[in-house]
Amino acid sequence: MFDFDRAIDRRGTASVQWDGLADRLGVPDLVPFTVSDMDFASPPAVLGALRERIDHGVFGYTDWRLGEFREAVRDWYASRHGTAVDPEAMVYAPSVLSQLSQLLHMWTEPGDGVVVHTPTYDGFRKVVTGLGRELRGVPVGDPDALERELARPGSRMLLLCSPHNPTGRVWREEELKEFARLAERHGAAVVSDEIHADLTAEGHRHIPWTAVAEPGRGRRWALVTSGSKTFNFPALSGSYGFLGDPDERAAFVRRMETGEGLASPAVLSLTAHVAAYRHGAPWLDALRGYVADTMALVRERLATGLPDVHWTPPQAGYLAWIDLRPLGLDEAALQEELVTAEKVAIMPGSVYGTPGFVRLNLGCPRAKADRGVSALVSAARRLRG
Repeated sequence: MFDFDRAIDRRGTASVQWDGLADRLGVPDLVPFTVSDMDFASPPAVLGALRERIDHGVFGYTDWRLGEFREAVRDWYASRHGTAVDPEAMVYAPSVLSQLSQLLHMWTEPGDGVVVHTPTYDGFRKVVTGLGRELRGVPVGDPDALERELARPGSRMLLLCSPHNPTGRVWREEELKEFARLAERHGAAVVSDEIHADLTAEGHRHIPWTAVAEPGRGRRWALVTSGSKTFNFPALSGSYGFLGDPDERAAFVRRMETGEGLASPAVLSLTAHVAAYRHGAPWLDALRGYVADTMALVRERLATGLPDVHWTPPQAGYLAWIDLRPLGLDEAALQEELVTAEKVAIMPGSVYGTPGFVRLNLGCPRAKADRGVSALVSAARRLRG
């Protein structure tokens, strides 16, 4: 029903991934595997709903609390994640990072520490440090380091990526409960970015933060997310979240509507979310299967071409986080080889604070994915001699 092999030319569409490379890297006509959006068209149900809304022709002021938006989100969480969420606990913002920015203003002060897992999504780094907060990293899977950092003076927030970007790790329920316990013990607020949640791979289960955290006054936690990553419409600008404390929730809404001037959200984002959550499940299931097959191809290519690299597909998402440290390659030399000789752009691990890795975006037709992994193998083999 869905043709994920169809190549869609994105050049000339102001695409950050495709059109922004020449300015950033100084080389034209590179094939990108960088920014984490997909080269696939959004689901037919979403496109149909957008066309119908555009044909209506009137785009006046809107309110995200009216219409089907909150109910569609509620029903999606019930059917997809088997958990209940309260539509009355919901907030809205232009993006996940704009929500994070507001929560940092509300729950921290300049100089405070924000604890994150490393490697760290570069968007977190930019927002946290840009607002004058200190990013305090702990390795993924190291609970002792996590408690040490939360216990440090000034650690005011635990910022989770769930599932984790760039590793694709899906946190287990017992891990999430431990995060909640440690944050409460040390007086840290929790913000859980769950934008990759619906891309969890077969055999793994995403647990929303709302399912492990206690709501009520004095509970400083937030789940922030969007359907835009899953259904590939980030340029429509829209995200939502849930806050545990009703007073904090009301304060967040006031900040967005007054200080940020968000009196009316992007109506096409609301339309896209409702259509995706009401009718997009078959497309999403097909997408997850397609990405899983692509990941299997990449695993085979790496095992054959670079046998010292023992890579396994991620537990969630379409981003392959590949550890090249066993090859002993210089990161700058590898990037130069990829760009100048192979004409591809692949994100280096240093962007996420962990040199020696690469992040390969596989949210694309298989022919393009094959081009990317083949280029990586060829470049690495040449550098190894």
